[in-house]
Amino acid sequence: MTSAAATEQERSAERQRDPGPGGEGGPRPPGVTPVPLMELTTGFWRFKVLAAGVELGLFTLLERLGGAGAERIRTELGLPARPARMLLACCTALGLLERLPAPDGAARYRNSPLAAAFLVEGRPHYFGGFVGYSDRYGYPGWGRLTEALHADRPTTWDPDAQESAFVTADPAVLEGFWGAMFTLSSFTAAALGEAYDFTAHRRLLDVGGGAGAFPVSLCRRYPHLRATVLDLPRVAAMARAKAAELGLAESIGAADGDFLRDAELPPGHDVILLSMILHDWDEGTCRRLLEKCWAALPPGGAVVICELVLDDDECGPAPAALMGLNMLVETRAGHNWTYAEYARWLTAAGFGPMTVLPLDAAGANAALVARKECAAAVNPA
Repeated sequence: MTSAAATEQERSAERQRDPGPGGEGGPRPPGVTPVPLMELTTGFWRFKVLAAGVELGLFTLLERLGGAGAERIRTELGLPARPARMLLACCTALGLLERLPAPDGAARYRNSPLAAAFLVEGRPHYFGGFVGYSDRYGYPGWGRLTEALHADRPTTWDPDAQESAFVTADPAVLEGFWGAMFTLSSFTAAALGEAYDFTAHRRLLDVGGGAGAFPVSLCRRYPHLRATVLDLPRVAAMARAKAAELGLAESIGAADGDFLRDAELPPGHDVILLSMILHDWDEGTCRRLLEKCWAALPPGGAVVICELVLDDDECGPAPAALMGLNMLVETRAGHNWTYAEYARWLTAAGFGPMTVLPLDAAGANAALVARKECAAAVNPA
């Protein structure tokens, strides 16, 4: 047998061992297909279906009508028949709508429980504001991810021309964003209230607490608890208004301040909450804020950090890793930090050992708790 014939025989045997798609040869581990890559590649399709449904008011319309047929829906939304059919099919496939067959074949559509709870405007837990904000600002910013990776700077806003992403944001979109953040934080707060017992605490300081979702949830669960939201004046006003609206003005107050620039945090609290705050900043800022927490707490007081925390090997979980990358797109120096980094910073600030309480919530996968010890704070390099 000639050398050329032997080589062709070897190639034929390899093709038989692993024929590949269409009989083509090539190394391919058993069971490995491009399906996961297809799902990753087309992931934005799902988001844009959701965003289009919210922008069109589809879910609010269906709630008002109590369900409707495709013809009524497309007429109300002003859509041609072909794209309306496609949109309804996608929303149904994604679990946002339910299709109800009819004897005459003219199916009706109604909101799924998920859409009815979170995508109908005017509902207490409306989440469409975050969808709209993400579509308007986050989606284009992520479209420039490679640019952000090269430049190490946000792409959702211009840090050379403005102080933050919210300075030039559409006020209506921003209002929807804050409303959705209240919803997201409410569910995370409920998980925290189950995981950590606030019975021994009397006064809670929620640093950067926004409209006060955590104090609302925690003060309802622990009626003896009194809380203060510390935030910028316009945001603190939102917290006061929300507390009054919910009949919690006696339990929840708000202090105007800037936790980054103020030399001290308000005193008189025995537990300080940092929820979804530290991922917005660089290490130096995070450490300085923890030092302020230590200084403001009495001996035995506790700091509670709620975040999507990265595993120490930085292999996951995916929500924490992706949120970290979102901080590249949306902040100057934000990062999602690891358990080891938080533990080291807490120790350096003077706190005792860190306790990890797992959380199952969209806004946080863990609550990190540490208590102030009596010794003076230390700050090793």
